[in-house]
Formats: sequence, structure tokens, C-alpha cells
Amino acid sequence: MNSEYGRSQREFHRRWGHLLDPHVRGLAWLLDAPDLLDATSQKWQGRVASLADLIEPSQLAEFLAKLDANPAPLISTLNITPYTRLGRYAESLLAFYLHDRGWLTAHGLQVRDKHHTVGEFDFLLQIAGQLVHWEFATKFYLLESSGAGHDADYFVGPNLADTLGAKMHKIFDRQLHLAAHPAAAQFLPAPVSMAQALVKGWLFYRHSEDAPGIIEGLHPAHCRGFWCACAEMTTWDASALRYMVLPRLSWLAPACCAIEETITLPVLEAQLQQQFLDDTMPVMVACMEVVGDTAREVARGFVVPDDWRTRAGQRIGLSRPRS
Repeated sequence: MNSEYGRSQREFHRRWGHLLDPHVRGLAWLLDAPDLLDATSQKWQGRVASLADLIEPSQLAEFLAKLDANPAPLISTLNITPYTRLGRYAESLLAFYLHDRGWLTAHGLQVRDKHHTVGEFDFLLQIAGQLVHWEFATKFYLLESSGAGHDADYFVGPNLADTLGAKMHKIFDRQLHLAAHPAAAQFLPAPVSMAQALVKGWLFYRHSEDAPGIIEGLHPAHCRGFWCACAEMTTWDASALRYMVLPRLSWLAPACCAIEETITLPVLEAQLQQQFLDDTMPVMVACMEVVGDTAREVARGFVVPDDWRTRAGQRIGLSRPRS
């Protein structure tokens, strides 16, 4: 397997492997993992935010260690239910940290005119005496490159609902302009000085193909995983690792669990073959290495139904602009 697929896990375990609470680990990943977009790229014209510019490493380590020892204040703000969306969960994690730092002015502030809701500010922050608007997203996309393309339109969501290109257009062409809407002024405590996107996530590349080189606008160290069709799992080494199906709210940080929570490759294959008889949603799988009495993630990937690539190609054809 491509060593790039385990780089993010190795770095996370090195820095944050001592953290035990899963929500604190998720927050650590949000705050410290590489961004999905490269804030220094000319492509974004300064409209991409990066937490690395704001967070002091020793302060972050102290904050997370204290929180891991007593995660109750964090957990009480998350309001997790069986229906909690991953995006909302990630927002709540980030809001907790921003509030703790004294930067948060508003979270989820809706703008309405006389007839309807115009939009919503994900985060309004007070930074260096200025009011800053952040649009925040945590996304997971698979590169479907059968059309010989590697730009953002070829990165498809696992449920085929959107693409990275479509998401970027929505953020940069619409959502970041919310402060300029005539209805926004009455909801703002002060004029917005800057509007930026903060995008975290993982990108997944075909298991049997080499991942492409640097793609314009993407952070060169972004978190990477693989994807493969269910039928291709027969090429995996059944003796090397154990495996874990990751529930959606566990998609952020690399996993760490008791060995009893993991399964063997034959069990995983049988489970997914049965699941894909009735469900077309790709499944996130963590490849787990046994260390002592625990197992920790060394790579991750989406296993997709065998017809997913055909459907993804059709989705890309529909989403790309017509010439």
C-alpha cells in the first residue's frame, strides 16, 4: 500500500497518541491536521484560513491534555444524538475551542430578510481587533479519475451528492459574500473585515493507482486515504492487519481501540458483501495495527459497491460545466 496513505496516521499518533477520549482526539485532529486547501496558494487569493497561523503548539498541547483529563465540559456542548451529522459535530468541536480562546463572537448566525433566510455565518471571530467571517467545512472526497482528470470536479463525495469543485464554488462564490447582502448588516455587531474558508478533511485515491502529484489549491500534506471496490478486497493481505468499520462521527481522527473491537479481513469482506446487497453507500474502513493490548489505525479507505465507479463517472459528467 502506498506509504502516503499512512503518513497522517503516523504523525497523529506521534503527537496525540496519548489522548484517550474520542471527542478530544477528534478535536485534536481538527486543530492540528493539515488543511484540505493550501492557504498560501494564489488560487484562493487569500480567502482560505488556516488554524496553523493562530495556534501556538505548546498552548494547544496543554489545552488538549487538560481537556482529555476532564472531557465533560466538551461533551456537554456536543449534544450528540443518533441523527447528529458529521459536519455539525465538527462545527461543535471547533466552536468549543474558539470559545475557550475568547475568539468566538457568533456561531451559526442566521441572516433573514422579510421573507426568508438568506444565509448563515458559520463563525464570526474577533481576531486582532477585526471581525472575521469563517465558512467551515469538513469533507471527504474520492478521486474518480477514469475521465483522466485530477481537478476538484473529479473528487466525488461517497454518497455522490456533491463534488469538491461544487463545494468550493458554493463557498467562494456565494457563502463568503454573505456579509455584503443588504440584510446582513442588522445582524452583525460590526463590519466584517475578512471572509475566509476553513476546510478540513480527507481525500481518497484509487487503491490500485498511484495518487497524483501536487494538485493546484490543495494542501500538499493533506490527509490521504484509499478507495477500492468490494471485489478488489481479495488482493489485501489477510494476515497483516485487523480492521474496523468507522461510524460517521469517528471519521475525523485516526482510530484507536481495544483489539476486541476489530475484525479480521474475511469477516470484514463477508460483512460488506452482505451490506452492499441492500445499501449503495461506501463504507469507511480503518486498517488497524495491533500494539500491545490496543489497535491503532495505520491507514484508512472507503470500500465501495462494485458499481460505484460507474455511478461516480455519471455524477462527474452531470456536475462538470458543459462546453
